[in-house]
Amino acid sequence: MKSKPVSTGLTSSKTIRILVIILLVLACFFLGKQVDWLLTPVRQLFSIVGLPIILAGVLYYLMNPLVDLLENKYHIHRTLTIVALFVIIFGLIVWGIVAIIPTIRTQSLAIINDWPKYWQNASDEINQWLRDPNLSGIRDQLEQWNTDASKLLSGRVTKYLTGTVSSITSVVSTVTTIVIGLITMPFILFYLLKDGHKLPKYLAKFIPTKGRASFLQVLTEINSQVSNYIRGQLTVAFFVAVMFAIGYWVIGLKFALTLGIAAGILNLIPYLGSFLAMVPSVVIAMVISPWMLVKVLIVFVIEQTIEGRVISPLVLGSSLAIHPVTILIVLLAAGKIFGLMGVIFGIPGYAILKVLITHLFAWYQAQSGLYQSDD
Repeated sequence: MKSKPVSTGLTSSKTIRILVIILLVLACFFLGKQVDWLLTPVRQLFSIVGLPIILAGVLYYLMNPLVDLLENKYHIHRTLTIVALFVIIFGLIVWGIVAIIPTIRTQSLAIINDWPKYWQNASDEINQWLRDPNLSGIRDQLEQWNTDASKLLSGRVTKYLTGTVSSITSVVSTVTTIVIGLITMPFILFYLLKDGHKLPKYLAKFIPTKGRASFLQVLTEINSQVSNYIRGQLTVAFFVAVMFAIGYWVIGLKFALTLGIAAGILNLIPYLGSFLAMVPSVVIAMVISPWMLVKVLIVFVIEQTIEGRVISPLVLGSSLAIHPVTILIVLLAAGKIFGLMGVIFGIPGYAILKVLITHLFAWYQAQSGLYQSDD
């Protein structure tokens, strides 16, 4: 039998070419770090347009399926559908400002003003529990932990309040950026809904002909991952807010509406959000009575059961196919590097990188010839 010729020269050439490409990419990163001043205008531009683009992108993923459905199935003109949705959203915003926002504002101010008292009373309750004879063996450790936690929280609050008061210019700048973002966001959203479905094919024109199919496939997968995540997380957060608000209202907890909405917003942080949202509820319940604390914990258990067994599986499913341990690692790393924005956008960012790296590795497998079977 004749053995198959091994094209070592061709394989070596492909490997060298791939290594050269990798070195060039690394060199670009290195040079970009050395001329960091060139990126300053880019950062400033993103600080201005980043907020409206992100908000418009989130609303685009929420509204686009309905726009596509009405256009494709019921043959309603796309622009007419978008205008009608804008009118409905504007009406809901006006209703919210008139009916809900004043209540949330009143409750939020009351929580902020009374929070030191609530925290002090909760600390006193904990210290009283620690005097239980059954806890004598670990009393010193628990008291030290409680003292350290109180000092840490008070220090952080003081630091943020001091920083906020002392940097009025920064506050004004931030408020101005938010206002500009909210004003420009509807215009960006309108054109995204109107012409966003044409964007992939438009971008593909700049890609060499042989790579256009792969490029469109990557964009399709990224769009699917991000849209599933955004729609799923916002839907789950909405139901979480409703369940907590109703649960707190039923048991008679103060500030039920505000605490429920806060729980829904914090639920955008996977795994950690609901537990963070329980902190103010538990502290307020401890001040009211031990029985109220028990009822709050019962509401939390019921909400977590319904969310974990019913809502999340139905809404999210396994669309991202990311292991829970990976999600926790991404949250910790993204939060450490990028702060709050990293915690919120770390998971979709990881999903995008996962798609890109998967396709890049598949291309490397095909080009290098190092993963071909010996048969």
